[in-house]
Amino acid sequence: MMAENIKAREYRTVREVSGPLLIVEGIEGVAYGEVVNIVTPGGDERTGQVLEAKEGVAVVQVFEGTKGIDIGNTKIRFTGEIMKLGVSKTMLGRFFDGLGRPIDGGPPIIPEERLPTTGAAINPTARAYPNEFIQTGISTIDGMNTLVRGQKLPIFSGAGMPHNELAAQIARQATVLGSEEPFSVIFAAMGITHEESNFFMRDFERTGALERIVAFINLADDPAIERIITPRMALTTAEYLAFKHDMHILVILTDMTNYCEALREIAAARNEVPGRRGYPGYMYTDLAMNYERAGRIRGKKGSITQMPILTMPDDDITHPIPDLTGYITEGQFVLARDLHRKGIYPAVDVLPSLSRLMNEGIGGSKTREDHLGVSDQCYAAYAEGRDMRDLIAVVGEEALTERDKLYLKFAERFESEFVTQDREDNRTIGETLDLGWKLLSILPENELKRIDEKHIKKYHPKYRSKEA
Repeated sequence: MMAENIKAREYRTVREVSGPLLIVEGIEGVAYGEVVNIVTPGGDERTGQVLEAKEGVAVVQVFEGTKGIDIGNTKIRFTGEIMKLGVSKTMLGRFFDGLGRPIDGGPPIIPEERLPTTGAAINPTARAYPNEFIQTGISTIDGMNTLVRGQKLPIFSGAGMPHNELAAQIARQATVLGSEEPFSVIFAAMGITHEESNFFMRDFERTGALERIVAFINLADDPAIERIITPRMALTTAEYLAFKHDMHILVILTDMTNYCEALREIAAARNEVPGRRGYPGYMYTDLAMNYERAGRIRGKKGSITQMPILTMPDDDITHPIPDLTGYITEGQFVLARDLHRKGIYPAVDVLPSLSRLMNEGIGGSKTREDHLGVSDQCYAAYAEGRDMRDLIAVVGEEALTERDKLYLKFAERFESEFVTQDREDNRTIGETLDLGWKLLSILPENELKRIDEKHIKKYHPKYRSKEA
């Protein structure tokens, strides 16, 4: 991956191996972030990066792991360059490992450019505000927590839940409405199993979505430290396609929990003072360096939208990984285990879910004029219906009023008809909103207090049936 550099310096002075790190002494002129080529006594070549350099000593993280490295006979070569990725538009339709090497049996990529994996520095004043609707075909996203072009909106899931199926469905269905620019998906998987990897490859090939997808796959049995570079490879590719080729890019990163575990492994190997639950204190900054690479730039047609996916340890939304992610990003989708146990797919719980930029990307010509009202009314009615369930556990269903029973009925049908979708079901935003109206018609018209009256007269099934 790295070009030859006549200024490269070679050493055989590895002093210590600590987890995924090498401690090299007697060095000169080594800089932070510099790429390191490592050759073991058996001729095995590996890639590393300088984490720390001071007083003639460098700390190097080895992406392929340190297994088999001999302290006395391993060659360490400092290249004088930072980590770069060779990028090309021919990467579309290809699968790569976590370090950007092809794993699909195809030829190596002939790069059009070599870009730093640290990303392009974007002046904050050059950023354009996200305000264009992305249709995923999933009602709980499009109707209730709309994804907007240039937004970063994570999915909070749990172990054993179908977030991979949801990610694959979003990857193949996502479209930018009202736009003619090409749209593509960059998919980066960190720490997934061979079974999960095969699922993604088969799904993309089966549905014909492969031709517009670039996938970076780091498997569970690959070195954990390789997961540190995987999202950076993916985001570098996304920046190239978005800002050099004017493409709309959706970046899906799964699983960010595995990424953060790799950060914790490095911190432990460096004997750093641990932060919350053993994670390094700089994890917020590190996550922000990845998440903030989403967005739009004034004067550029392309954009980068991010959907990171993370599994919450013990389903705890207050865990440091979802907690810090929520601070950096513009909302979250939360998958609920109780919905999953009912057999509901996708098990998105709309109550704790949020898209902070939703109002910027809906209404009028973007989606439909009644979108905000339908969303707010469905949210309020579902929340009240859920409260009725809790009340029944205390006083029994017999104690409910007729009004209470209507809200209870709404909550049941909202879950079974609006939330529940087939994995191949690609609903338009019009179909999603019409379904919302169908469910709201369960309630008396005077209960629809969050919807403009003119929209009720225009879209309510009672009035639309009269027009027909």
